[in-house]
Amino acid sequence: MIEQAALQFGLWQVLDILAVALILYQLYRLSRGTAAIHIFVGVMAIYLVYQIVDALQMRMLAEIMGQFIGVGVIALLIVFQQELRRFLLLIGNRQVMSSAPSWLQKWLGRSVQTSGDVARWDALKSGLEECRRRQLGALVVVPREADPSTVATGWTAIDAALSAALIVALFEKASPLHDGAACIDQKKILWAGGILPVSGRMDLPSQCGTRHRAAVGISEQTDAVVLVVSEETGALSFVHEGQLETGLSFDRLTERLENALTDQGQKTKKEE
Repeated sequence: MIEQAALQFGLWQVLDILAVALILYQLYRLSRGTAAIHIFVGVMAIYLVYQIVDALQMRMLAEIMGQFIGVGVIALLIVFQQELRRFLLLIGNRQVMSSAPSWLQKWLGRSVQTSGDVARWDALKSGLEECRRRQLGALVVVPREADPSTVATGWTAIDAALSAALIVALFEKASPLHDGAACIDQKKILWAGGILPVSGRMDLPSQCGTRHRAAVGISEQTDAVVLVVSEETGALSFVHEGQLETGLSFDRLTERLENALTDQGQKTKKEE
């Protein structure tokens, strides 16, 4: 009689389980609130039915479902394209590399932000406050490592020095670029009038309009920080990694930007 080896359960097995649990949790977090989670449940239901049909030896139905399962991997790659993109961005973003030494981050091509750029946000803050006073809607993208211009469409190159007056001019209702987003990098406005991908999440507040959904959409597909000024209420919203924070005080704008761009982590959201 052949004896089966005893099941070994050690440190590596624990790490294996934790790694799988972490991957599943991140996939759930990225797809939470979207139609993708319902698609995933549907795929799992079909797979379970296939297993039951195969076990009951219902050959014709098992053959049909087997063909469907056979191309399931390709179908999942197509259906979950955005979620997989976000997951891959998450692997290499600042949360994974923030603890690495600065020399290693530079060697890997990451730019290490410093607090010496605080003054450049004064012009952005003043411009957005003026947009609020004039009841102008504004959508500003501040990139980090990923280039948002590869995701945005229809933008017009600006390449001008950042100033409050220019920000207001771009979002004036008479401006041909006011409906799109503006991208700001370092001390310049790179482009304006960009059309951003709109998030399909179903858990966003009902009062969120196209600007807010576009802000969430670009933050899901890139690591950019996005600022939104509501045309109706004048409220400032802060979007980072797909997380929408509404009602942010203008006085905290510089602090929130610095925290997001210098890998210091996000502060606790302002309680209503």
